Amino acid sequence: MTVLSVYKEGLEKLASGGVEDFAFDCECLFETATGLSRTQRILNPDSVIDTEIYGVFMSYIDRRISGEPLQYILGKWNFTDLEFTVGEGVLIPRPETEILAEETEKLISSDGCVVYDLCAGSGAIGLSVAKHRPECDVYLFEKYERALEYLNINNGKLSLCNTHIISCDVLNGCPDGIPKADIIVSNPPYVKRDEITFLQKEVGREPVTALDGGEDGLDFYRAICDKWLSMVKKDGYIILECADNQSSQIMEIFREKTQKSEVVYDFNNIDRIVKIKV
Repeated sequence: MTVLSVYKEGLEKLASGGVEDFAFDCECLFETATGLSRTQRILNPDSVIDTEIYGVFMSYIDRRISGEPLQYILGKWNFTDLEFTVGEGVLIPRPETEILAEETEKLISSDGCVVYDLCAGSGAIGLSVAKHRPECDVYLFEKYERALEYLNINNGKLSLCNTHIISCDVLNGCPDGIPKADIIVSNPPYVKRDEITFLQKEVGREPVTALDGGEDGLDFYRAICDKWLSMVKKDGYIILECADNQSSQIMEIFREKTQKSEVVYDFNNIDRIVKIKV
């Protein structure tokens, strides 16, 4: 079995298995299984692939066809310019969520500040902010044990000393003894409960607890307003990711208790971020 023949077999299986971005996925899975970069693969098409490595690669292909997210198979994914360990039990970082981290970093002064990342998951948002802005203290709040495992792994990988990981149910409010925040950032669960079963099968493999925002998708926004707003300093900010067409409802939840709100649109011109001045 040669590099070319094995790669083509994987490519054809993914295509016939209905994987939408089969060429990209095959490239990623092949490199992970064999250790060969795209350039090495192209320059050495007749090199022999070991039987054991072939078996690993084909197992990856089968997992992908079954609907397992590519990121879980790879065990890692990039967010901003950093690599995060991910796997079953944690939400996969998405490109549009990078806007959330970027908007947070824009608000940080050179004097530093305290940032909360609520529903932190893998830590992609809060750890990115902590890495890029080391003058900040970032508190990352996460309830679920599996997600906390990934959060701690990623915190260790990035060798951060300005982070504080806290086991906490965001719906219950802030634990005692935490300094007030200049900025709260969150990508909370926001999918309407009755819509979860209609999500694409890859998303359905992610933890329901990271998706389920209650009957109308807004449970966590209400909790942040009711139980976390008092933890934000005057003239501080709350920056929230949301689903398309949720922004006006979220702004209404906060309207009477805050100074002003604005919407930040993503690269598809979808209302993706609500930025609230407290």
